[in-house]
Amino acid sequence: MSLQWMAVAAFLYTEVFFVLLLCIPFISPRRWNKIFKSRIIQAIALYGNTWFMVAIAILVFLLIDAFREVRKYSVTEKVDLANNPTAVEHIHMKLFRAQRNEYIAGFALLLCLLLRRLATLLSQQASLMASNEAFKKQAEGASTAAKKYMEENELLQEKLRDAGVEVPEAGNKGAGPQEENQNLKAEVKTLKEELDTTKKALQKSESDVRAMKKQAENLTLEYDRLLDEHSKLLASSDKKSD
Repeated sequence: MSLQWMAVAAFLYTEVFFVLLLCIPFISPRRWNKIFKSRIIQAIALYGNTWFMVAIAILVFLLIDAFREVRKYSVTEKVDLANNPTAVEHIHMKLFRAQRNEYIAGFALLLCLLLRRLATLLSQQASLMASNEAFKKQAEGASTAAKKYMEENELLQEKLRDAGVEVPEAGNKGAGPQEENQNLKAEVKTLKEELDTTKKALQKSESDVRAMKKQAENLTLEYDRLLDEHSKLLASSDKKSD
Protein backbone atom coordinates (compact mmCIF):
# COMPACT_ATOMS: atom_id res chain seq x y z
CA MET A 1 0.00 0.00 0.00
CA SER A 2 1.44 3.35 -1.02
CA LEU A 3 1.95 6.24 1.40
CA GLN A 4 -1.10 8.18 0.22
CA TRP A 5 -3.43 5.21 0.68
CA MET A 6 -1.94 4.48 4.09
CA ALA A 7 -2.83 8.07 5.03
CA VAL A 8 -6.38 7.64 3.69
CA ALA A 9 -6.77 4.36 5.60
CA ALA A 10 -5.55 6.03 8.81
CA PHE A 11 -8.02 8.86 8.19
CA LEU A 12 -10.78 6.28 7.71
CA TYR A 13 -9.91 4.51 10.98
CA THR A 14 -9.99 7.89 12.76
CA GLU A 15 -13.40 8.64 11.29
CA VAL A 16 -14.74 5.25 12.41
CA PHE A 17 -13.46 5.93 15.94
CA PHE A 18 -15.11 9.36 16.13
CA VAL A 19 -18.39 8.10 14.67
CA LEU A 20 -18.52 5.33 17.26
CA LEU A 21 -17.61 7.87 19.94
CA LEU A 22 -20.49 10.13 18.91
CA CYS A 23 -22.85 7.13 18.97
CA ILE A 24 -22.11 6.31 22.62
CA PRO A 25 -25.56 6.45 24.28
CA PHE A 26 -24.57 7.55 27.80
CA ILE A 27 -22.96 10.82 26.61
CA SER A 28 -25.82 13.31 26.36
CA PRO A 29 -26.17 15.87 23.53
CA ARG A 30 -25.67 18.65 26.10
CA ARG A 31 -22.27 17.27 27.01
CA TRP A 32 -21.33 17.08 23.33
CA ASN A 33 -22.58 20.63 22.85
CA LYS A 34 -20.34 21.82 25.70
CA ILE A 35 -17.40 20.00 24.13
CA PHE A 36 -18.16 21.54 20.71
CA LYS A 37 -18.29 25.01 22.30
CA SER A 38 -15.01 24.62 24.18
CA ARG A 39 -12.12 26.90 23.34
CA ILE A 40 -10.03 24.21 21.68
CA ILE A 41 -12.84 23.04 19.41
CA GLN A 42 -13.83 26.61 18.60
CA ALA A 43 -10.23 27.42 17.67
CA ILE A 44 -10.13 24.38 15.39
CA ALA A 45 -13.56 25.23 13.95
CA LEU A 46 -12.31 28.63 12.73
CA TYR A 47 -10.76 26.87 9.74
CA GLY A 48 -12.89 23.73 10.03
CA ASN A 49 -15.07 24.47 7.01
CA THR A 50 -12.01 25.04 4.83
CA TRP A 51 -10.37 21.83 6.05
CA PHE A 52 -13.60 19.94 5.48
CA MET A 53 -13.88 21.13 1.88
CA VAL A 54 -10.22 20.32 1.22
CA ALA A 55 -10.66 16.81 2.68
CA ILE A 56 -13.78 16.26 0.55
CA ALA A 57 -11.96 17.41 -2.58
CA ILE A 58 -8.98 15.11 -1.90
CA LEU A 59 -11.20 12.12 -1.18
CA VAL A 60 -13.26 12.72 -4.31
CA PHE A 61 -10.07 12.94 -6.38
CA LEU A 62 -8.73 9.70 -4.86
CA LEU A 63 -12.06 7.96 -5.40
CA ILE A 64 -12.06 8.94 -9.07
CA ASP A 65 -8.44 7.78 -9.39
CA ALA A 66 -9.27 4.43 -7.77
CA PHE A 67 -12.27 4.01 -10.06
CA ARG A 68 -10.03 4.72 -13.07
CA GLU A 69 -7.56 2.08 -11.86
CA VAL A 70 -10.37 -0.47 -11.52
CA ARG A 71 -11.45 0.22 -15.09
CA LYS A 72 -7.83 0.03 -16.23
CA TYR A 73 -7.16 -3.44 -14.81
CA SER A 74 -10.54 -4.98 -15.70
CA VAL A 75 -9.07 -6.29 -18.97
CA THR A 76 -8.14 -9.90 -18.23
CA GLU A 77 -9.78 -11.15 -21.43
CA LYS A 78 -7.29 -9.11 -23.50
CA VAL A 79 -4.20 -10.77 -21.99
CA ASP A 80 -2.29 -13.31 -24.08
CA LEU A 81 -2.07 -16.30 -21.72
CA ALA A 82 0.33 -18.23 -24.00
CA ASN A 83 3.06 -15.58 -23.89
CA ASN A 84 2.26 -14.19 -20.43
CA PRO A 85 1.41 -17.06 -18.06
CA THR A 86 1.71 -14.88 -14.94
CA ALA A 87 0.07 -11.81 -16.41
CA VAL A 88 -3.46 -12.71 -15.32
CA GLU A 89 -2.37 -13.22 -11.74
CA HIS A 90 -0.48 -9.93 -11.79
CA ILE A 91 -3.51 -8.09 -13.22
CA HIS A 92 -5.79 -9.69 -10.62
CA MET A 93 -3.50 -8.44 -7.87
CA LYS A 94 -3.51 -4.94 -9.35
CA LEU A 95 -7.30 -5.07 -9.73
CA PHE A 96 -7.73 -6.16 -6.13
CA ARG A 97 -5.57 -3.27 -4.90
CA ALA A 98 -7.53 -0.82 -7.03
CA GLN A 99 -10.83 -2.12 -5.68
CA ARG A 100 -9.49 -1.96 -2.12
CA ASN A 101 -8.45 1.67 -2.66
CA GLU A 102 -11.85 2.44 -4.13
CA TYR A 103 -13.61 1.05 -1.04
CA ILE A 104 -11.27 2.92 1.31
CA ALA A 105 -11.78 6.25 -0.46
CA GLY A 106 -15.54 5.76 -0.75
CA PHE A 107 -16.03 4.86 2.90
CA ALA A 108 -13.75 7.69 4.02
CA LEU A 109 -15.78 10.18 1.97
CA LEU A 110 -19.08 8.83 3.28
CA LEU A 111 -17.97 8.83 6.92
CA CYS A 112 -16.61 12.35 6.56
CA LEU A 113 -20.06 13.59 5.54
CA LEU A 114 -21.72 11.43 8.18
CA LEU A 115 -19.45 12.73 10.94
CA ARG A 116 -20.24 16.35 10.10
CA ARG A 117 -23.97 15.58 10.01
CA LEU A 118 -23.87 13.78 13.37
CA ALA A 119 -22.11 16.71 15.03
CA THR A 120 -24.68 19.13 13.58
CA LEU A 121 -27.63 17.01 14.75
CA LEU A 122 -26.20 16.66 18.25
CA SER A 123 -25.75 20.44 18.52
CA GLN A 124 -29.28 21.07 17.26
CA GLN A 125 -30.71 18.51 19.68
CA ALA A 126 -28.91 20.15 22.61
CA SER A 127 -30.25 23.56 21.57
CA LEU A 128 -33.79 22.18 21.30
CA MET A 129 -33.52 20.58 24.73
CA ALA A 130 -32.37 23.88 26.24
CA SER A 131 -35.22 25.76 24.52
CA ASN A 132 -37.67 23.13 25.70
CA GLU A 133 -36.60 23.57 29.32
CA ALA A 134 -36.70 27.37 29.02
CA PHE A 135 -40.25 27.31 27.61
CA LYS A 136 -41.31 24.86 30.29
CA LYS A 137 -39.93 27.03 33.09
CA GLN A 138 -41.51 30.11 31.54
CA ALA A 139 -44.89 28.39 31.30
CA GLU A 140 -44.64 27.14 34.88
CA GLY A 141 -43.67 30.63 36.06
CA ALA A 142 -46.61 32.23 34.25
CA SER A 143 -49.01 29.62 35.62
CA THR A 144 -47.69 30.11 39.16
CA ALA A 145 -47.99 33.90 38.83
CA ALA A 146 -51.57 33.59 37.60
CA LYS A 147 -52.53 31.28 40.46
CA LYS A 148 -50.84 33.55 42.98
CA TYR A 149 -52.64 36.60 41.59
CA MET A 150 -56.01 34.84 41.75
CA GLU A 151 -55.36 33.71 45.34
CA GLU A 152 -54.37 37.24 46.37
CA ASN A 153 -57.45 38.61 44.63
CA GLU A 154 -59.72 36.19 46.48
CA LEU A 155 -57.98 36.95 49.80
CA LEU A 156 -58.44 40.69 49.24
CA GLN A 157 -62.13 40.21 48.48
CA GLU A 158 -62.58 38.22 51.70
CA LYS A 159 -60.87 40.96 53.72
CA LEU A 160 -63.09 43.59 52.09
CA ARG A 161 -66.19 41.57 52.93
CA ASP A 162 -65.01 41.14 56.52
CA ALA A 163 -64.52 44.92 56.74
CA GLY A 164 -68.11 45.49 55.56
CA VAL A 165 -67.17 46.77 52.12
CA GLU A 166 -69.50 45.68 49.35
CA VAL A 167 -67.64 43.68 46.75
CA PRO A 168 -69.20 43.38 43.26
CA GLU A 169 -70.07 39.94 41.93
CA ALA A 170 -67.95 38.17 39.34
CA GLY A 171 -70.14 39.39 36.50
CA ASN A 172 -69.91 43.05 37.66
CA LYS A 173 -66.18 43.23 38.30
CA GLY A 174 -64.03 45.81 36.61
CA ALA A 175 -62.50 45.01 33.31
CA GLY A 176 -58.92 45.50 34.59
CA PRO A 177 -58.42 42.34 36.70
CA GLN A 178 -60.48 40.26 34.26
CA GLU A 179 -58.40 41.37 31.32
CA GLU A 180 -55.19 40.71 33.23
CA ASN A 181 -56.39 37.22 34.17
CA GLN A 182 -57.37 36.57 30.57
CA ASN A 183 -53.99 37.82 29.35
CA LEU A 184 -52.22 35.54 31.82
CA LYS A 185 -54.31 32.58 30.72
CA ALA A 186 -53.64 33.41 27.06
CA GLU A 187 -49.90 33.66 27.78
CA VAL A 188 -49.95 30.29 29.56
CA LYS A 189 -51.81 28.75 26.61
CA THR A 190 -49.32 30.24 24.12
CA LEU A 191 -46.37 28.98 26.13
CA LYS A 192 -47.89 25.51 26.31
CA GLU A 193 -48.35 25.50 22.53
CA GLU A 194 -44.73 26.58 22.05
CA LEU A 195 -43.66 23.86 24.47
CA ASP A 196 -45.57 21.24 22.46
CA THR A 197 -43.99 22.50 19.24
CA THR A 198 -40.52 22.33 20.78
CA LYS A 199 -41.19 18.80 22.06
CA LYS A 200 -42.21 17.68 18.57
CA ALA A 201 -39.07 19.24 17.07
CA LEU A 202 -36.96 17.56 19.76
CA GLN A 203 -38.54 14.18 19.05
CA LYS A 204 -37.87 14.62 15.32
CA SER A 205 -34.24 15.54 16.04
CA GLU A 206 -33.84 12.50 18.30
CA SER A 207 -35.27 10.23 15.61
CA ASP A 208 -32.81 11.73 13.07
CA VAL A 209 -29.91 11.09 15.45
CA ARG A 210 -31.03 7.49 16.01
CA ALA A 211 -31.27 6.97 12.24
CA MET A 212 -27.76 8.38 11.71
CA LYS A 213 -26.41 6.18 14.53
CA LYS A 214 -28.02 3.12 12.95
CA GLN A 215 -26.52 4.03 9.57
CA ALA A 216 -23.10 4.47 11.17
CA GLU A 217 -23.34 1.03 12.81
CA ASN A 218 -24.33 -0.54 9.47
CA LEU A 219 -21.38 1.13 7.74
CA THR A 220 -19.02 -0.15 10.43
CA LEU A 221 -20.32 -3.72 10.00
CA GLU A 222 -19.97 -3.47 6.21
CA TYR A 223 -16.41 -2.16 6.56
CA ASP A 224 -15.52 -5.04 8.90
CA ARG A 225 -16.91 -7.49 6.34
CA LEU A 226 -14.82 -5.91 3.58
CA LEU A 227 -11.71 -6.09 5.76
CA ASP A 228 -12.35 -9.82 6.29
CA GLU A 229 -12.71 -10.33 2.53
CA HIS A 230 -9.55 -8.28 2.04
CA SER A 231 -7.62 -10.53 4.43
CA LYS A 232 -8.92 -13.69 2.73
CA LEU A 233 -8.00 -12.38 -0.73
CA LEU A 234 -4.51 -11.43 0.45
CA ALA A 235 -4.05 -14.89 1.94
CA SER A 236 -5.16 -16.56 -1.28
CA SER A 237 -2.93 -14.25 -3.33
CA ASP A 238 0.08 -15.12 -1.16
CA LYS A 239 -0.62 -18.84 -1.61
CA LYS A 240 -0.75 -18.43 -5.40
CA SER A 241 2.52 -16.49 -5.36
CA ASP A 242 4.18 -19.29 -3.37
